[in-house]
Amino acid sequence: MKFSIRQPVRRVAAWLALLLVQGLAGAAAVAPGNDPDSARAWNAYRSKDYVTALAHYRNAAMRNDALAQFNLAVMLVEGQGTAARHDEGIAWLRKAASNGLARAQDALAQLHERGEHVPKSMSEATAWYRKAAEQGWRDAQVSLATQYFLGRGAPRDDREAARWYERAAAQGDAGSCYIIASMYEHGRGVAQDFERAMTWYAQAALRGEAGADIKARQMQARQRLLDI
Repeated sequence: MKFSIRQPVRRVAAWLALLLVQGLAGAAAVAPGNDPDSARAWNAYRSKDYVTALAHYRNAAMRNDALAQFNLAVMLVEGQGTAARHDEGIAWLRKAASNGLARAQDALAQLHERGEHVPKSMSEATAWYRKAAEQGWRDAQVSLATQYFLGRGAPRDDREAARWYERAAAQGDAGSCYIIASMYEHGRGVAQDFERAMTWYAQAALRGEAGADIKARQMQARQRLLDI
């Protein structure tokens, strides 16, 4: 049976969106509102006063606020409040990533994977995906798993792929639920375990993954036959 993987579609806009919902910052270990300039920038951005927002984000970024560095990077790359300044934007993105902001690490990894504004490098992408994945950033866990699954920028390693897919699945990623279920079904990267496979297929089905419900039912029927 052919084993396949469906890489989720990831648009550039997914990382270009500002962290305007301040609660998201907690997932990247950056507390919102620590810097007064970030708060002022947030208010200005909501009012579409991008010039003022850019100035305040720059002030906070200069004080090493990682969230401000990320938002400043996005505005510079997008040309909000200024003409697009890709090189400067990427420089601030790297600072945010180096300061441990998982969202920035994931964004930088994506750019290296595509070769957009930075040299294309699968190994560099893998390194940044790992940093974000280790902080629990779900999208990076999916991407890191895929790097190992396909052997892109890392040795092909089904065990590592399974480990990261299962972590992403545990955080509710539907595609990862399906993939790790299939890995358990076929014993790829993990010991074959039909019970776990059925559990993950069921989780994938609950999250709307096409075909997962059918797979779960098929495995349940197979298990009943084995139990007779």
